[in-house]
This record gives sequence, C-alpha cells and structure tokens, in this order.
Amino acid sequence: MAQSIKLADDIMKIVRHESEMQSRSVSGQVAHWVRIGRAIEKSGNFDYARITAALSGEIGTVELTGEEKDVWLDSFVEKMGQPGSDEEAWFARRRQLGLGVGLDTDGNFVREKTAGET
Repeated sequence: MAQSIKLADDIMKIVRHESEMQSRSVSGQVAHWVRIGRAIEKSGNFDYARITAALSGEIGTVELTGEEKDVWLDSFVEKMGQPGSDEEAWFARRRQLGLGVGLDTDGNFVREKTAGET
C-alpha cells in the first residue's frame, strides 16, 4: 500500500529536478534514492555516525572514506547556507537601524524596503 510523506520544499525542488533529468516520476526518484542510500549504508564502506562526528568537529575529514566525504560535503554546504541565531540577530539589528542587509550582484549594499517603497 502506498504511503504519503512530507518533504521540505527545498528537498522537493531537488527531487523534481532530478526526476525530470532522469526521466523518472517524483515517487520513482525518491524510491531510487532510498534504494541507493540503503545499499550504501549496508555496504560497510559508509558510516553516517562518522560523518556526523566530522560535522561536529569530533574527527577530521581526512579520516572519512571518499563516499563519506561526499556526503559530509553535501551536509556541510547545506548547514553553511542556513544562518545561525547570531547572524539572524545581527541582520535584524541592521534592519532596525536602516543599514544594509546584504549585497546585490554589483557588491552594493541592499537595504530592506519599507512599506510603500518600490
């Protein structure tokens, strides 16, 4: 019997893109990745606990296998793309002061627009 699951929008965007590239349905792409992930975990050449330890700085990435490094890098890039609470507070303070909250493609400060601004 088929079951429904909830996936985050960013994950679904990746799944949809890959399913189109591989000529699979969305559910077929997810099932394909599940089979691959399961096979990797059962292979003995891959240990997610070691990847987690490397992400938290408990072991160095030089101790990871090639496959583990690939997964570590994906996780690292994802985590670096998410702002921490200190960063959120810093940008909130800049918005409150009317200062720049980012850079445009030319390297110029971008200020948050107030109601009525275009």
